Amino acid sequence: MFREVLADHATRVDATLVALFDELEPSELSDAMRYAALSGGKRLRAFLVLEGSALYGVRPQQADRAAAAVECIHAYSLVHDDLPAMDDDDLRRGKPTVHVKWDEATAVLAGDALQTLAFEVLASSRTSADANIRLRLITSMAEAAGARGMVLGQIQDIAAETAKTPLDLGQITELQANKTGALFRWAAEAGPVMGNTNTGTMRDYAEAVGLAFQIADDILDVEGDAAKAGKRLQKDRDAGKATFVSLLGLEGAKTKAEQLIEQACDGLEPFGGTGDNLRHLARFIIDRDM
Repeated sequence: MFREVLADHATRVDATLVALFDELEPSELSDAMRYAALSGGKRLRAFLVLEGSALYGVRPQQADRAAAAVECIHAYSLVHDDLPAMDDDDLRRGKPTVHVKWDEATAVLAGDALQTLAFEVLASSRTSADANIRLRLITSMAEAAGARGMVLGQIQDIAAETAKTPLDLGQITELQANKTGALFRWAAEAGPVMGNTNTGTMRDYAEAVGLAFQIADDILDVEGDAAKAGKRLQKDRDAGKATFVSLLGLEGAKTKAEQLIEQACDGLEPFGGTGDNLRHLARFIIDRDM
């Protein structure tokens, strides 16, 4: 049942992305952008935007655009992560990565264009008629995606590869809160921001869920099926990098993820039954097999 809800939300955001790409000049660049953003994926960040927006009475058309914006940022980050200078991956979601299907220059530019498209979407009055709300969305996205958030986490991750000693638990938690958690937080807070209300409850939920997501990724890197994951596994282990599994042990990591999910779900109590989809998402994050 929940997978159907997740798929329905993904279909919604994909339709919005298609409409955005249809507004672009047809070119190799726009083809690469489409490929990167529409090659599947669970759309968890979009799901957070859509569900959070529903809780705070945001119009669906506006929520869809904010959801598309965060998916553009996420797609750009994956395109750049896959480049030879970064993770050097040739598969993403079971398909050739953008630099393999095209070339490195096209991949860099497609990622750049996806990033700027996200801000174009957020700056539009179609996303919100209130200029102050648009400014909050843009400013918080810049912080989440840039040198205070995701990109900071990426450079911390690169530095960890050559560190003389592996990261400790506090350091890896901070790294992942930036690299993965920052976009989760933005996605969860977008609804209350557009609803012009306090973001605290959704932020707390997102922080717990975002960390659980990364712990689940580390567990899948050990126990997962590469065919289902659509990418190479056990890269961190082979590189000797610290992960939640290497620091906590496999069972310890599973226990920590469970605790975080319980914490996230407990925080949704004020929403009653209307928060059930977010509760199901939290559980899905640690039960998934890809």
